Amino acid sequence: MADILALHRTPAPASEHVVEPDGVGERILPVLPELRTLLPGGGLRRGATVAVTTDGPGTTSVLLSVLAGASAAGSWCAVVGVPGLGLAAAAEFGIVLERLALVPDPGPDWPAVVAALLDGLDLVAVAPPGPISAGLGSRLAARARQRGSVLVPYGRWSGADVVLESTGGGWWGLGEGSGRLSRRELVISARGRGAAARPRKATLWLPPGTVPPPTPIIEAAPLLEAAG
Repeated sequence: MADILALHRTPAPASEHVVEPDGVGERILPVLPELRTLLPGGGLRRGATVAVTTDGPGTTSVLLSVLAGASAAGSWCAVVGVPGLGLAAAAEFGIVLERLALVPDPGPDWPAVVAALLDGLDLVAVAPPGPISAGLGSRLAARARQRGSVLVPYGRWSGADVVLESTGGGWWGLGEGSGRLSRRELVISARGRGAAARPRKATLWLPPGTVPPPTPIIEAAPLLEAAG
């Protein structure tokens, strides 16, 4: 907890990297280009709650993609309650590890940990250990609004401004049973409320920056279910 409190006192430097949309007083943290069409204002609005579901293939990749653009631009990020998150994978997405706080096992006081991180960092992703009450979700969302940070729930969360979900995709590279996997496609859908009420979809190619291939080699479902 001492480390968390130390981070809580660290000034968030990303205020120098926000984008001010024309005619809008909201501050927007940048995202990967592929995700811009999914989010109101083309990025992560400070004070918003943007949830990533854990249903479907490649959900960890979706989570990392949400953090990547802001991290590369100077934001401080935290991920709470995801013990299997790999630093190598985070770095591959462009997340700056020097500005990434990991709290793999926050224990029963995880809401207090998340609240403290929201006070001092720009983006805080959290995987709740189980179902949470609407009241607790509302209090943490209100904390994010008050502090101008972005709350990124990873899992089921009622009341989010935007919900991102992986709905399909595929792998490329094996050819006719030989070769190496070289690229991955993820189809991400977005739904929400207000400006995000209209459902949208976007395609993310991995590793980030990969050029889409002309023809798919492997369909998504069987391999993705086995790979997790």
